[in-house]
Amino acid sequence: MQKILRTPDKHFENLPAFPYAPNYLTINNARVHYIAEGNPNGETILCLHGEPSWSYLYRKFIPILAPHYQVFAMDFIGFGRSDKYTDINDYTFSMHYHTLQQFIEQKNLTDITLVVQDWGGLLGLSMLGAMPQKFKRVVIMNTALALGTRKLPLAFKLWRAFAKYMPNIPIGGVIKMGTARKLSAAVKKAYDAPFPSRKYKAGAMAFPLLIPTSTSDEGVAEMKKAKEVLMQWTKPALVLFSDKDPIMRGGDRFFRRIIPSAKQQPNRVIKNAGHFLQEDSGEEIARFIHEFMQNSK
Repeated sequence: MQKILRTPDKHFENLPAFPYAPNYLTINNARVHYIAEGNPNGETILCLHGEPSWSYLYRKFIPILAPHYQVFAMDFIGFGRSDKYTDINDYTFSMHYHTLQQFIEQKNLTDITLVVQDWGGLLGLSMLGAMPQKFKRVVIMNTALALGTRKLPLAFKLWRAFAKYMPNIPIGGVIKMGTARKLSAAVKKAYDAPFPSRKYKAGAMAFPLLIPTSTSDEGVAEMKKAKEVLMQWTKPALVLFSDKDPIMRGGDRFFRRIIPSAKQQPNRVIKNAGHFLQEDSGEEIARFIHEFMQNSK
């Protein structure tokens, strides 16, 4: 029987620039939180966060995109307002993958513009590979497809070791280290909010350890399929990477090379932004996404 924790609602009160009402679905015996804001008659945008953030990361997108589109931002199990398994072994690629699949199916999302970053990309692009008919466009930011065939960058190896051996990952501190611009104490506290103590952090500890390092690892088959689909992708694709991410910087070249339709978009780099480019430059990125969607109806 999985032991599940639920972060008390009081931890999410009065977060800076985050007035959005919570919504929930039950998936994998856990309550999964998501934001749903905007025009219910507009096109669907699905934003997926990575490690160790949550849907708060996309708060700067919503005022710009919600007047035109219906914006969803889901919290993976173990993050944000979603429930948290306490056993690190309950966190697997398969669990997260099927959670995302169930979310899309339960919400009956179609013609999705998928917006991904970090682990949101590994899972979201894998889902796109499995059911491309659900997706109309894709926006790819600071992520990769981990096929287990390449050596991991030193910066990532250090992060992986930190996550594995650090007894209590400082979530807000990690976000701060992954941004190029100053992070206020209140915003840092908002990223810490889902994790009142160490026992809530098994999901955050697990994600770095789930990155495939060999071709036999879980998730490789799904990401290989994603690569095959993206190599034939003629629907619109926008690649936006930042210039100050020591782990992902330059990874945009891979996606621009393999995705035919990505070559049709401007070769933009988000300046003075770190790994969490949504935090550093959220409004700028949202405007690029709006322009991209308007130009690719």
